Amino acid sequence: MKKNLERFLRYVKIDTQSDELSTTSPSSMKQFDLANVLYEELKEMNVNCSMSKEGIIIGEIPSNTDKVVPVVGFLAHMDTALDLTGKDVKPQVINNYQGEDIKLNDLYTLSKNQYKSLLNKVGHTLVTTSGDTLLGADDKSGIVIIMGLIDYLLEHPEIEHGTVKFAFTIDEEIGRGTECFDIDSFGCDYAYTVDGGNPNEVEYECFNAASANVIIEGVSIHTGSAKGVMINSQHLAMEFFSLLPKELDPSLTEGYEGFNHLNHINGSVEKTSMNFLIRNHDKTLFNKQKEDFINAMNIINKKYNKELCKVEIKDTYSNMKDYLEDKMYVVDIAYDALRKNGLTPISNPIRGGTDGASLTMNGLPCPNLGTGGYNFHGRYEYLSLNELELMINVLVDIVKLSCR
Repeated sequence: MKKNLERFLRYVKIDTQSDELSTTSPSSMKQFDLANVLYEELKEMNVNCSMSKEGIIIGEIPSNTDKVVPVVGFLAHMDTALDLTGKDVKPQVINNYQGEDIKLNDLYTLSKNQYKSLLNKVGHTLVTTSGDTLLGADDKSGIVIIMGLIDYLLEHPEIEHGTVKFAFTIDEEIGRGTECFDIDSFGCDYAYTVDGGNPNEVEYECFNAASANVIIEGVSIHTGSAKGVMINSQHLAMEFFSLLPKELDPSLTEGYEGFNHLNHINGSVEKTSMNFLIRNHDKTLFNKQKEDFINAMNIINKKYNKELCKVEIKDTYSNMKDYLEDKMYVVDIAYDALRKNGLTPISNPIRGGTDGASLTMNGLPCPNLGTGGYNFHGRYEYLSLNELELMINVLVDIVKLSCR
C-alpha cells in the first residue's frame, strides 16, 4: 500500500490540466512533466516503452508463453479536468476512515450525507483534496493501477501471460485523447481504459457525442440611433436557445436520457458565440437533436431575412455498445476478474465518454474499468486506496484470464 500511495501523491502534485483552447498536442506542455516522470520510472524498471513527440507513452510486458493468446492492453490518461484548477494540489490522507464528515478546509466539508459513497468506505485509507483544487484521481489513479500491474508482473514471472500493452495518453478531458494515438502500433486485440470510479462497474455503453458551435452576427450602432437598425446578437442567441427543447437541459436528465448542454457563451451586440455539447445514447434521438440545431438556425435566418446565424456540428465519439455487440467476451473477461476478487459486476450507461469510446469506434474493443476514485472534476474528489489496490488485482486477473 505504501508504494501505491506514494506514487499517487507524487503524481497528483504534478499539474497536468489540459487546455481546450489550445491547438497543440498535447494541449498543455505541462502534461510532459508527468510523462517524463513516468517514462524515467519505467526505464528504471527496465520496462520496454517509448514516448511520442506528443507525450504519449506506450510500453509492453513481453509474452512468456508459447500459447497463441490475445494481446491485451490497458490505458489511462495523464491530463486532468478543466472544471477546477489542478495546480498546487495538496492531498490529504485519512487512515482508517471511521465514517465521519471530512473537513477539507474552513469552507468545505466532504459530507457523508451528501456523498453516499463514503458510507461503505469505513476502514479504508482515503485521499482527499484540501478543498481548493481537484485531486486528479481522474485519471492518475488509473496510472497508479497500471503501474501496479506492471510491478506485479515483473515480480511474478511465474504467472503465464501473453503480451501485455499499456499506454498513458494525453488530452482525454477535452475529447482529444486518441487524436494522436496509433491503434495499429499499440497492437492489441482488446484493451481497457482504467478511468472509472466504482470498482464494481464495467462500462461499455456511452453517449453518442457531438459539439455544436453557434455563431450569431448582429449589427452594432449607437443606441441613440438604434431604431430599425440595431440587431443585438445576444438577443438572437437567447432566441436561438429558446428554440431548443427545454426538457433536454442536462439538469433535468438522467440514465439513458440525452441532453443539449450550453457549455460556453461569449457575446457582444455585434457577435455572439455559443458552444453546446450534444449527447444521447440512442443514435436516432441523437441525430434528431442535431437536426434541432439546424432547424433553429433556419428559423432565425428566415425571420430576419439574413444569414445571421451559422451552426457547425462536429461528431466527437459514438456509443461503444454499438461496436461491442459481437465482442462482449471482452466485457465477460472483466466480469470474471471482478468476481474473482469478490466484487459483483454491474454495468451502467456512462453519462459521458472515455478514450475507450473512440478506440472502440475505430476498431479496438475497449470497455472502461473503475479505479476507486469518486466525485471527479471538483474539490470533493477523493480516492479509496483500498479499492485502487483491489483494481490492481483485477487487472492481474484479466491478464491471467486472457491467457486461458
